[in-house]
Amino acid sequence: MNLSERTEKHLSVIKERGLWRTLKPPSPLSVDLSSNDYLGLANEERLKAAMIAEIERTGCGSTGSRLLRGEREIFARAENCFAEFKKTERALFFGSGYAANIGILTTFLEAGDVIFSDELNHASLIDGIRLAKAERVIFPHNDAAALEKLLKKTPCEGQRFLVVESLFSMDGDIAPLNEYSRICREYNVALIVDEAHAVGVYGERGSGLIEEYGIAQDVFLSINTAGKALGVSGAFVAGSAAAIELLIQRARSFIFSTAPAPAVCAALIEAIKIAEQEPHRRFELLRLSKFLRELLSENGIPVSSENSQIIPVIIGTSEKAVAIAEQLQADGFDVRAIRPPTVPENSARLRISLNSNLDAEIICKFVKKLKLVL
Repeated sequence: MNLSERTEKHLSVIKERGLWRTLKPPSPLSVDLSSNDYLGLANEERLKAAMIAEIERTGCGSTGSRLLRGEREIFARAENCFAEFKKTERALFFGSGYAANIGILTTFLEAGDVIFSDELNHASLIDGIRLAKAERVIFPHNDAAALEKLLKKTPCEGQRFLVVESLFSMDGDIAPLNEYSRICREYNVALIVDEAHAVGVYGERGSGLIEEYGIAQDVFLSINTAGKALGVSGAFVAGSAAAIELLIQRARSFIFSTAPAPAVCAALIEAIKIAEQEPHRRFELLRLSKFLRELLSENGIPVSSENSQIIPVIIGTSEKAVAIAEQLQADGFDVRAIRPPTVPENSARLRISLNSNLDAEIICKFVKKLKLVL
């Protein structure tokens, strides 16, 4: 079998399993129930104006990696702004959350170390762990007791790490961060928390679930995606000055990547200000989440009791999930089907993600239609 035939075989298998994916832009007239634009900042005029002004000032591209000619003053301003927002010594901006996770895990994990990872961690965390030299131990999802047992029986010559998401992207459930914090203190474990879906949404200042749970003193590093609630792109890694400096020196996904467009950071400075200074956005988001969960339950559609903006409706087969999503899209509700390998086999689902621009009337219309097509 030559390479062309092998490629066609792989494509055929994907189609047969109902896992075929397409690039499908949203209709401008559809109701957004699938994006991660939780605070509605992606089209915020203040962010647009900041980007335009920075493009006029410094141009469209950075022209190189930040260690060559790609460094710009706006990067440091954004990083300092985010470090203050997160209440850490320093922050470092990466082009994506994927690059940030790869960079962290391949920089800090060494031979002789052991990393404990939640079984439902994001693909970027999984790939970073696979690329690192440490031994990996996978523990059951959000199971602090199982984690503690594994810590007790797993020998380690070097440093132990725990990596988790604070808010899981496909199930919308929150990690038991208080328990993890205690465990990490007791067993000398370095805690790495991916706050991709929590930053901007939780905490008194909106900086995330680390703030909400008051565990900042026990967190080694956090990863904070900027293309979700903050409405732009990229990701901030936040932590100690020494840890950030080592990333600059050794993180290959930082060193060998062209720096992001400077205008991105100009917009992010505005986004951070809005997230902190306009708490009504996150309050409304979580109010709508509670309302939708209650309405779904009242209509016999099972959902978890978590109060997050991510609400999965489990369908089962990939084919059925896609068909239902397409029916909803045809009626103006942009909901997407999530299928394996993103989620476990036989747990294909509709991933409903809310944003603060929605209202109760739209949500009621959506639930009425969803009940009809299920």
